[in-house]
Amino acid sequence: MQDLKEKIIVITGANIGIGKATAEALAVRGAKLRLLCRSEEKTRPVIDELKKLARHDDIRFIKLALDDFASVRSAAAELLAMDEPIHVLINNAGLAGQKGLTKNGFELLFGVNHLGHFLLTELLLERIKASAPARIVNVASRAHYNATSIDWDALKKPTAHTTAMHEYAVSKLANVLFTKALAKKLSGTGVTTYALHPGVIASNIWQKLPWPIRPIALAFMKSTVDGAYATVHTATAPELAHETGKYYDEDGSEKKPSALALDPALAAELWRRSESWTRSA
Repeated sequence: MQDLKEKIIVITGANIGIGKATAEALAVRGAKLRLLCRSEEKTRPVIDELKKLARHDDIRFIKLALDDFASVRSAAAELLAMDEPIHVLINNAGLAGQKGLTKNGFELLFGVNHLGHFLLTELLLERIKASAPARIVNVASRAHYNATSIDWDALKKPTAHTTAMHEYAVSKLANVLFTKALAKKLSGTGVTTYALHPGVIASNIWQKLPWPIRPIALAFMKSTVDGAYATVHTATAPELAHETGKYYDEDGSEKKPSALALDPALAAELWRRSESWTRSA
């Protein structure tokens, strides 16, 4: 429970679910939080709660819609205009069980869970490097083990599977691949990266799962407080300060990711395509 009063931490999707529980755990330790969320109306009451926990008022809302690159660029610009360090970036927000396309024409889950966060991280990267020692935490999932390949063409088409679990697995594989590629890119900068499985958590991420799958699935899931543990651990644990590019389980222990997630050629290709897609749109 080290003091975080001097730390500025950016969290996406921090007004609900695992993100809110993560923000609460960090606020108790005094962190200055920047909450990147879609709805200001829904985030304001959360900010009021967090200020009481943190015992200071330096907690701010920034509007972010990860399915829209223009919104991502606007959020990054607002953050950078604050002219302050970014000690930790937590890419937490995500979707599961939903179908469709992003505003920029990408499969919805891949676009939100990976591409939106990829662009946000890229735009903030120089500031994060200037704030070193700093960390980038990507909330992935054990579901990445279920991905057997990445169909590049499918990423520019609407979600094809009924439950979208196949697409979810691919997006979470992308999170782990991104973490490893980012660690390589940031070697020697003092910025470390982490991917994690938060547990199978009863959060809003599953709200669009079709009936009757959703109530049955939620009955076997853990709480959002449980889900925040691995995120807070990788974002703050002193013993992880010199670890980078690794994948952690819900209890905070290091775990070997899937064989695909360890493929450097696949990671490089994902980076190349992600960079091209986010810059051209």
